[in-house]
Amino acid sequence: MQRQSTKKMVLAAVFAALCCVMTMSVRIPTPGTGGYIHPGDAMVVLCGIFLDPMTAFFAAGIGSCMADLLGGYFIYVPITFAIKGLIALWGSIVYRRLVSHGRSPYLAVVCCGLIDVALVAGGYCLCESFLYGPAAALASVPSNLTQGAGGLLIAWVLYPLLYRPVMRYS
Repeated sequence: MQRQSTKKMVLAAVFAALCCVMTMSVRIPTPGTGGYIHPGDAMVVLCGIFLDPMTAFFAAGIGSCMADLLGGYFIYVPITFAIKGLIALWGSIVYRRLVSHGRSPYLAVVCCGLIDVALVAGGYCLCESFLYGPAAALASVPSNLTQGAGGLLIAWVLYPLLYRPVMRYS
């Protein structure tokens, strides 16, 4: 039991670190809110796929908000924690449900990516409307949709490459 718990904790820490690194690796500034597009959403989606719902929530939330903290986007830390955590949590639930009902794992990955697109665009728009006003928040929606779509595509490509190694250690 202890060995399984240690493996789970290490895997969660690795995914949190990957979320942070991928979020910080490439930053394309966006208009209106001072945010940026990044490939970190792919790791958030993969957290949901490879980790159980609560572990995925914390790994994705902590890893993603650490990127905001380290990058100087302090106001976004709690927002990012909640949004990215919820994406991973819901992604984990949907992925497990679809695969357990005989659906293609690749279809499940796409569904997890669509959850990311919806929650990133909607969640940040809602939060930014309070911070910057509705016009600025709406100006960030296209870039958030682009980020989510890019995350979906990258996750879809990485999924078959990571499946065996991750499942061996989980």
